[in-house]
Amino acid sequence: MKNLSIITLFASCLTLVSYIPLNIKPNKVQKVVIDAGHGGKDSGCFGKKLQEKDVCFAVAMEVGVLIKANFPDVQVVYTRTKESQFVELRERARLANREHGDLFMSIHCNAAASTSVSGTETYIMGLNEAELESEDVALRENSAILNEIDYLEKYDGFDPESPMSHIILANYQNTFQTNSLRFAANIEHEFEETAQRKSRGVKQSSFVVLWKTAMPSVLVEVGFLTNQEEENYLANTNGKKNIAYGLFKAFENYKNSVEVKNIKK
Repeated sequence: MKNLSIITLFASCLTLVSYIPLNIKPNKVQKVVIDAGHGGKDSGCFGKKLQEKDVCFAVAMEVGVLIKANFPDVQVVYTRTKESQFVELRERARLANREHGDLFMSIHCNAAASTSVSGTETYIMGLNEAELESEDVALRENSAILNEIDYLEKYDGFDPESPMSHIILANYQNTFQTNSLRFAANIEHEFEETAQRKSRGVKQSSFVVLWKTAMPSVLVEVGFLTNQEEENYLANTNGKKNIAYGLFKAFENYKNSVEVKNIKK
């Protein structure tokens, strides 16, 4: 019975991988895809006065402006361009792949049962059994697909409430894990050093929005709306700009590091 489960899991992973065009490109960052999490009928999590979808949109737009201003040759693609726009999770990855992006960042806000929990987190695709809390975040973010019609068919049977589905997802994206981790580490470093925010570190979990992106990809949680201090910070224009600048600096550092490494080869 155990062997059957392993075979089933392996077959499922192969099926998922078969959907991705793994045309690995040289280490050049010429196009970045910025995903403002949630949107439209999907509000995401709430604070006392903020909705996740609105904070994500404002930060995403600001990051794009900074990248375009400082790197005119880099193309910036947004998965949504309106606050009221709802985009299915699978379509976000499809858009990134159609555009042949070199980097994907999905921007979100966090929530917790305890109002004392605070800090930023950056996730890459992966499985870390030691961090069950990471799976709670994935469950919450992935539940966005419940807003979609026929989601089981669209996502090849993926059920956001099934632990096995998350295990299968987490075993994907190994091809891009090194550079995803590099970018994630840059983000958390800049959140601490540049934006002066508390960092909860880089983590691994299984996110649908990262599932089928054929490029290094991260999901960023910029703060907890359930923490009053962090909600107030994110409600302030300067707070959102500081977060966006931290993300921009992380992008700049990542781009420089991978391109220098490529030249040396």
